[in-house]
This record gives sequence, structure tokens and C-alpha cells, in this order.
Amino acid sequence: MNLVLLGYGKMGRAIEQIAINRGHKIVLRIDADNQEDLTPENIKTADAAIDFSTPASVINNINLCFEAGIPLIVGTTGWYNQLSSVKLKCEESNNSLLYASNFSLGVNVFFHINKVLASIMNRYSQYEVQVEEIHHTQKLDSPSGTAITIADDIVNRLDRKSGWINERIEDEGQIIIKPEQLLIESHRIEEVPGTHTVIYSSEIDEIELKHTANNRTGFAIGAVLAAEWLQDRKGFYNINEMFNFSV
Repeated sequence: MNLVLLGYGKMGRAIEQIAINRGHKIVLRIDADNQEDLTPENIKTADAAIDFSTPASVINNINLCFEAGIPLIVGTTGWYNQLSSVKLKCEESNNSLLYASNFSLGVNVFFHINKVLASIMNRYSQYEVQVEEIHHTQKLDSPSGTAITIADDIVNRLDRKSGWINERIEDEGQIIIKPEQLLIESHRIEEVPGTHTVIYSSEIDEIELKHTANNRTGFAIGAVLAAEWLQDRKGFYNINEMFNFSV
């Protein structure tokens, strides 16, 4: 495939290497220095685009790919409040988009186990639960999209939780957490690709479910696999439909 990379930071470079190793070609790389090159004419000859840009630019990137008629993989988070309108536009224009808060196989296995565990723990109200996420200091959003996915999946399965609240540990002051709120505790530490932990604790014991990324390779492989999977499909997809775990 001929691929366009929308966002050419550390993730973009990792994706580039995986794509080349799998026999694909990068025909255009877009970052902050060459935004003027991002036009429908420049990208319409590609087979797919992969977006790991910023929350501020992702919607414009999506619209340009729809205009060019090329499949788009979106790994950028921070735009999910517009999911329904983007989905409608994707389907009405007969385009293809697959999005995920995290493309790593290991993280998506983690997501599946987290949902199963939350369904079980719904019976045991003596356990309090919280989510902890650790990322590098360059990460712009807090909490991470991965942490939000984890938290949403817990809230949807625990009757005693109605929503989540975020506390960034490096910020001054403490937040007040209500019993019906799920805490997402965010840490920003140099050169940490990503660690996510779900903790269920009671007076007598503690259960932890944890995923630690050693590097960005897992995210990059998943994004390239998603571009390959999307090639012969039309429509709006979440990565759950690609992995399709069942037990």
C-alpha cells in the first residue's frame, strides 16, 4: 500500500518503520512544518492514511481524507465528542474510517479482560475501584484515551459507578471524589510509553489488572494492521471489530 502519515512525531516514525518492513511505501508525511501539503489532491493517490496528529487538527484531517476518498486510521484521541457526526459523514459519503484509543494487541486484550472483570466485580460492592495511567511528559491529553476507554468500560458495567473523574498528580490541589465516581489518576513521567492499571481494593485484599508498554512498537504494528484490514471495507469502525475477541 501507499500510505500517508498525518503526524510525524515519535509514533509516526515508529509506524513508518513497521509499514516499510511490511512492504508498504510512505508517499507523504505531514507534520507542523508542512501543513500546506495536506490537500485532497496530494493524498488521493494513496491507499490509506494513518493519523497520529493532535486533537486540534484531527477533524480537519478526517474531512480532507473523506474529500479525497481514502481510508483513514485514526489513533489521535480527544475528539470523541464528535464521533456521531463523523460517523454520519463517513457513512453518507461512502468512506472508510477505523478509530481506536489504542492499537496495541496487548492493550486490546487488556480492554477485553477489563470488561469481563468489571462484570464480575459488579456483584461485589465491598471493592472500590480506580484507574491509574502513566505516560511521558509530552503527552498532551489527560487522561489518556486508553484510560478513558478503560474507565468507560468499567462504568458501563458497575452499577455503583455513574461516571469518572480525572486527577493529574502533578497538578496542585486535590479533588473531591464522590462514591459514585471512578477516579482516573494520571501521572506524567519522562520517557514512559504508557502504563495502565485497574485496581480493585477492599479491606481484605487487592486485585490489579495492569498493562505496561515497553515501547511504541505494539501501537505501530496495530495501526498498520488496521490500515491493511480496512482496505476492502467501507464504513465506520472501532478496533473492537478488527480484533473481535470472544471467549
